[in-house]
Amino acid sequence: MIMKVSEVREKYLEFMKSKGHTIVSGASLVPENDPTTLFTSSGMQPLVPYLLGREHPAGVRIANSQRSFRAQDIEEVGDNRHTTYFEMLGNWSFGDADATAGAGYFKKEQLSWFYEFVTEIIEIDKERLSVTCFEGDEKFGLPRDNESFEIWKSLGVPEERIFFYGGKKNWWSRGGPPENTPVGDPAGPDSEVFYDFGIEPGLHEQSEWKNETCHPNCGCGRFMEIGNSVFMEYKRESSDNFVKLPRRNVDFGGGLERITAGSIKNPDIFMIDIFEPFRKLLEQTSGKKYGEGLYTRSFRIVMDHVRAAHALIEDGVRPSNTEQGYVLRRLIRRAIVHADKLGIPQGQLFENEVANEEEMRFRETLKRGMREIERGETDVFKLATSYGLPVEVLKEIMDVDDKRLHEQIEEHREKSRAGSEGKFKGGLADTSDMSVKYHTATHLLQQALRTVLGKHVVQKGSNITPERLRFDFSHTQKMTDEEKKQVEELVNEQIRLALPVTYQDLPLDEAQKMGAIGLFEEKYNDKVRVFKIGDFSLEFCGGPHVGNTRELANNPDASKVGVKMRFRILKEEAVSSGIRRIKAVLE
Repeated sequence: MIMKVSEVREKYLEFMKSKGHTIVSGASLVPENDPTTLFTSSGMQPLVPYLLGREHPAGVRIANSQRSFRAQDIEEVGDNRHTTYFEMLGNWSFGDADATAGAGYFKKEQLSWFYEFVTEIIEIDKERLSVTCFEGDEKFGLPRDNESFEIWKSLGVPEERIFFYGGKKNWWSRGGPPENTPVGDPAGPDSEVFYDFGIEPGLHEQSEWKNETCHPNCGCGRFMEIGNSVFMEYKRESSDNFVKLPRRNVDFGGGLERITAGSIKNPDIFMIDIFEPFRKLLEQTSGKKYGEGLYTRSFRIVMDHVRAAHALIEDGVRPSNTEQGYVLRRLIRRAIVHADKLGIPQGQLFENEVANEEEMRFRETLKRGMREIERGETDVFKLATSYGLPVEVLKEIMDVDDKRLHEQIEEHREKSRAGSEGKFKGGLADTSDMSVKYHTATHLLQQALRTVLGKHVVQKGSNITPERLRFDFSHTQKMTDEEKKQVEELVNEQIRLALPVTYQDLPLDEAQKMGAIGLFEEKYNDKVRVFKIGDFSLEFCGGPHVGNTRELANNPDASKVGVKMRFRILKEEAVSSGIRRIKAVLE
């Protein structure tokens, strides 16, 4: 049955209501009272307290449709199925399995209900569905999920369309696979449902995986995940042990747009009804046809990013150099670059003043950088450091040799290290990798402190060893626990965003006009080195730095490869009148 997005949403909520669920409202895209994350990225996120045991006022069976945003999917947008902004259909059971009305439920009810919904209510062809189950993990004594396997078989899914995968694909926890599940956290196996668009579109044969066997988790796009049922039945008790939870929960999430794409039998999510008006407007304005030639990727990026930007602005986000504002700024900039590729004139993308003003500001930067490119400048490192063009934007404009860029960043690091042996020796105990990481982290820390506490915060000294950083700053009051938590999360968010660390050698007055900050008492030469960390931090500095903030998360302990490090404040105390000191670690 060919359906619109609104029809699929309505039918889902009606269906879950008929199964005893209370329909609740979705949350804002910007989480309230949750400094650990920037955006609401799933329907489950606002419900974590209830999954951990708190009683939900609406009962033990609830369902909703949650608007969601995932910043980590920005680079994926451009294929047939990824979007940053989407809507997630969800239903939950808080408590033990009991099929009586109003009580909790577990695998049998959940899997059969979703199968009923997609095959009987949405009328998706059963022959187009494949499912996945958890294959188990011997190291942690976690069994293969044969129960879900048997349930799927009883529903009529052939064994050849039931696939088993390991913890990276079919295990849920806040940390990912079993080995990364935080101690004390709930976790469990999940079972996904995929729509198979078949061999007719030739997606696999045209992909980089064409010489491999296609399967549900293949990256070619032939299979599209439309729903995932998580069965929270374990708790990680220690580093090497999981135990059963006394209360088992069900957490289901299904992509509204993806289910709709399945209903119209089209592997391109951008062909569903909600994209049609904007898609036609872009075609009319650009004079190009969606799906023809080399412009399809740009059409998709513009459609998603403009839609996402409008949604974030509606929920109160404004472009800035930090947190949600930085992500919004990146969306707007990337949409502009691809609109230019389509030949869409300035001022034709956005319907609100906030985005239009951001477009005007970015076009000034873009104009300066493009002028240099037109003059023959091809050095990506120079374009980024000297003319302010973000590397991610340059990748959309020209071919970027990642290997060469990495070499230039390393060269820059070595020069910085060499220059730090004298004047900056007092700040750094050495120029080891960990000391360099901690030195870079002080830049993030200072800007985070200025963001949380105010612009009166300036550096008053630092001491860095391979084990920790010590940072002195101007502030008259003891920091509250909430302020320290905000600073920690702000620093960790910049690490997660993988911001490039670049520098420029500039005349002192020009650097000051840019807003670069430095040591108040320092006497600077007429020409200074200014370090820029994404759009977050801008400082005078001659010390050594990493090339990208993601390096701060890399664990040097060979036994903990894959376990990411986080920034944590150990202590905050007074040094003298008006001067505070922070000791912090990456761990």
